Amino acid sequence: MNSHELAAGAGLPVGRFAPSPTGPLHFGSIVAAVGSCLAARAAGGRWLLRIEDVDAPRSVPGAADGILRTLARFGFEWDGPVVWQSARTSAYEAAFERLRAAGRVFGCACTRKEMADSALARDGTRRYPGTCRDGLPAGREARAWRLRVAPGVVSFEDTVQGAVEEDVAADVGDFVLLRADGLFAYQLAVVVDDAEAGVTDVVRGADLLDSTPRQILLQRALGYPTPRYAHLPVAGNAAGEKLSKQTLARAVEDARPQQVLADALDFLGQAPPDGLADASLDALWAWARANWSMDRVPRQRLVPAPRYG
Repeated sequence: MNSHELAAGAGLPVGRFAPSPTGPLHFGSIVAAVGSCLAARAAGGRWLLRIEDVDAPRSVPGAADGILRTLARFGFEWDGPVVWQSARTSAYEAAFERLRAAGRVFGCACTRKEMADSALARDGTRRYPGTCRDGLPAGREARAWRLRVAPGVVSFEDTVQGAVEEDVAADVGDFVLLRADGLFAYQLAVVVDDAEAGVTDVVRGADLLDSTPRQILLQRALGYPTPRYAHLPVAGNAAGEKLSKQTLARAVEDARPQQVLADALDFLGQAPPDGLADASLDALWAWARANWSMDRVPRQRLVPAPRYG
């Protein structure tokens, strides 16, 4: 029995932080890291770190090393070695083959251009209209492979956002597992990674909330347990946009760690005392672990954090 199984067997949470190496960490990234770390640590559990570089074309050279340096400088400590998705292709392939052997996937010849007129799903992607579901059109070859989604509502109780439900078949349709460029899709990779690491609690930004029903469907199809979910508010700029590389969010790598961490705790509703930003990193983390409460985290999906926008 490995250490992840021991933690789960003892009823202790196993959490994780899984940044994508598309640029340096910004305030929104730190919010997600703080929330996921404290949710596990405050309960005596484990906290894992995974670099989600499965989408190689989007990865920025040197970004992953910068993320690791920033996390260390801010006093984050993770259990076990860092997991790199780019090194786990064989695990995704094995899961994909299990689904294919069970008749749960099908080849799709559709291009993005051909789907440009399809309805939009909640997360802004195009709903798949089912063009190739019953077989490829004559003379066409499969470009990607999709999960065959059955009708029905997926429901779960999010610790922060409350009751969530979605009919994935109606809103998203059959979604991609193996992309046209030969890379495995995020939805499959994250489900396999969380299951094999023994993750019991997924704490992340609310921008990923709409992905969760798809991931639950994959967990069920692969026979994996479904973890508990908590989707934290996303940090936005003064214009009401999510902090991201695209919205030119400022990196925190050169910022003072105590101030950023105290601001993240305040953003998450933890009401840090005056002067906590002037304490040592050890003292700040000790206060945070002792006083963490998920009940105080705001339910809003997007909360302005103009200081960092």
